[in-house]
Amino acid sequence: MLEKLRFGIFFPQILPIPQMIEQCQFVETLGYDSLWIGDQFYNPLRLGDPMWEAWTLLAAIATQTSRIRLGTLVTNFIYRNPALVASQALTVDHLSAGRLELGLGAGFSPKDHSMTGSEPWKPRERIQRFGEAVQIIDRMLRNEVTTFEGQYYRIKDAIMSPRPVQNPRPPLTLGVTGPRAMRIAAAYADCWNTLDISVAEYSAGKRILALKALEACRTQQETFDEYCVSLGRCPRDIRRSLLVGYAADAPTSSLDEIKDYVCRYHEIGISEFIFFWIPDEYREIFANRISGFDRAMVERVAAQSLPAWRK
Repeated sequence: MLEKLRFGIFFPQILPIPQMIEQCQFVETLGYDSLWIGDQFYNPLRLGDPMWEAWTLLAAIATQTSRIRLGTLVTNFIYRNPALVASQALTVDHLSAGRLELGLGAGFSPKDHSMTGSEPWKPRERIQRFGEAVQIIDRMLRNEVTTFEGQYYRIKDAIMSPRPVQNPRPPLTLGVTGPRAMRIAAAYADCWNTLDISVAEYSAGKRILALKALEACRTQQETFDEYCVSLGRCPRDIRRSLLVGYAADAPTSSLDEIKDYVCRYHEIGISEFIFFWIPDEYREIFANRISGFDRAMVERVAAQSLPAWRK
């Protein structure tokens, strides 16, 4: 039996904060299940333009909304200690009255390293750091006191008080695509988020067609299932999430095309779809990299599509 569908909106946090808050409240009133923001130190689209810090902004959004679930897609460990992330997550879980979806990722931007004074990590180190960070956060949010001795991160008698609102902890969404990182997701994630294009293709500036992306995602899902089984987890216990918009022909302007897209990906196991809302002033800049909704389409999908899809 296919899992119930969920729908979310991803905001690039590049607009003035009052406008960001208004958009979040608007999405909540429309009935979307979740909203998400990214975590980069700089605006990758146009250097020098605004880019708000993710967890501070998420805390503000938590106090200005009441129902919709909130998350980072994804928190970046390049400049974050995992014990601090656990504390931030605990705080936002309380600020939101238990609406936090804790999105974690390995990070990949060289400028995030250089702008924050850290040496770039080699791929193997990046994945090892990510694995250790996920373990620390998982343990700290589950336990009152945590000690961890890893190769890159060490904590001793770290106290977490009070306990999270959500039991046993806020759900972890791990946004990863590579095989080693997917194994970490298979071990710890409550939800696994992937893209409709690989990170390697995106970093190289490529935008493959949706049909090719679908087949690649199908293979990826099968591989992830194998990882889950090898680790003793039931694959169906982990929700599958897709950040939509990287494939060259990802639909954003036709309700029928969006419905077809959702149906095809749902058939291979995706139950959560997260769409970009791209501000009008950035649409031309995004055009060659990401496809997303404008405000009118955000509203049309909510009014005309979401109720039927959920049935």
